[in-house]
Amino acid sequence: MPHPVHLTTRIARRLCAVGVGAFALISCATTSHTSSTGMGAGATGAEPAATMPRPASARIGNDIRWFRSSAEQRAAFLQAYRVAGERLVALSEGRSRGTWGVILDADETVLDNSRYQQERALVDSGYTEASWSRWVARREARALPGALTFIRDVQTRGGRVAIVTNRTAAECDDTRANLRAEGIEADVVLCKAETSDKNPRFAQVAAGVNGLPPLEVIMWIGDNIQDFPGMTQAPMRAAPESAYTDFGRRFVLLPNPMYGSWERNPLP
Repeated sequence: MPHPVHLTTRIARRLCAVGVGAFALISCATTSHTSSTGMGAGATGAEPAATMPRPASARIGNDIRWFRSSAEQRAAFLQAYRVAGERLVALSEGRSRGTWGVILDADETVLDNSRYQQERALVDSGYTEASWSRWVARREARALPGALTFIRDVQTRGGRVAIVTNRTAAECDDTRANLRAEGIEADVVLCKAETSDKNPRFAQVAAGVNGLPPLEVIMWIGDNIQDFPGMTQAPMRAAPESAYTDFGRRFVLLPNPMYGSWERNPLP
């Protein structure tokens, strides 16, 4: 997983923000039940109140709920990949087959890991390297709406597909197998070796890597600002609108409210 979630902060935020009815009040408060005399459990002679378990539904934050169950999520992904397909037609026109390519991120761009997020939330936990590696080994991530159609369109038009992911090198074989199981035959999958910075791997794709010739990369698709060349959170947050000119043209951004490099940004 590219960006581990800070467990304590994230769960506390979800439980207190998303709670439903009386269950949420119980789970987010630290007060005890009130006795029939009107005194709390801290009063002399009163027994400590038992902790009431929270319903499973209260453990699922709106971020996961939106990604897994909303019509808006499906519409947003289909819309984004439709825009990418339209731009692909224009950008690939006149280019020789096999000389150009598209770079995509994997997680929450091509593969849907929201089931992992839900499973972790249901046990009141978050991302851990061990649990994530077990999830990757299961090879159960599904292709996101629009991804497979777009990737096949790239290859039909003579382009190459490079998936650049911050899954580790040890997780790369399972990642390739998961992609193939979803019908996605990427020309190259580059996992994280030493650094999560993707720019060196973008350069490898352009220069030719793993038997591919040098490629002119005409489009990038991702769910994180760092999935695009030369971009990070702080400079882009402070940048003028002109710095975003390529979005919707060569860069296509997908929504991911569950995690990302944005989590470390200070609130204004």
